[in-house]
Amino acid sequence: MGSRLRPVAFVVACAVVLAADPPVKIEYACPADDIESFGLTCSDKDPCAVYLELSSVEVVGDRLFAAGNLHSQSSTLYGILLASEDGGKTWTEPLKRIRAAALEQIQFADFATGFISGNVIEPLPKDPFLLLTKDGGKTWRRQPIFEESRFGSFAQFWFDSKSTGELVIDHAERGVTRHEVYQTNTGGENWDAKESTTKPVKLKGARDESSLRLRADAASKTYRIERRGTSGWELAAAITVHVADCK
Repeated sequence: MGSRLRPVAFVVACAVVLAADPPVKIEYACPADDIESFGLTCSDKDPCAVYLELSSVEVVGDRLFAAGNLHSQSSTLYGILLASEDGGKTWTEPLKRIRAAALEQIQFADFATGFISGNVIEPLPKDPFLLLTKDGGKTWRRQPIFEESRFGSFAQFWFDSKSTGELVIDHAERGVTRHEVYQTNTGGENWDAKESTTKPVKLKGARDESSLRLRADAASKTYRIERRGTSGWELAAAITVHVADCK
């Protein structure tokens, strides 16, 4: 049975410049509401550290995108999307941070049409969704995969055009992980069930070798976004893992 999706309004972009020189440090103000609602136990003597985790990077034209989440040691706080229009020198957040969520894979089907996968984490993954853009990443629209709330995590997706694509949702059923495959012909607006199996699934979509890579660097405690150059990988941006200490 197909899954009919509800329309969701576009999210208003946030135009805050994060930094001009590496390493970039993401801002987080430790609001009291977050500390209470996420159950964080923070004090001057024992602050709650908040970290950035980046999952993927993508380039479209002259724009760079990086997706991930902010988290403490015990809770996922916000899904976060970063964008740069100057090769990684300065960064903005084109999307309001998504509470209790994590963003994962990024793919652009063309210069205008892009997709980002995400999950709500409370604390188990549930309510998988896609972020959709049709203007090259300037604005994004959150589109749930299912009409009703349900547990399951986004495993992978692939669009072979701006209209047609497939995705895989994993969920546990009586202790066994099932892999559910869905397909769309409407650019991710709605999805039809294709297959449900306990066997591992790998979508057939093949990507060209990327000109970007994301690497965690333990020595500098940063994520390094590197661009392929004529003589090897060259640093485009470094983003600090440690974001804040909430007290």
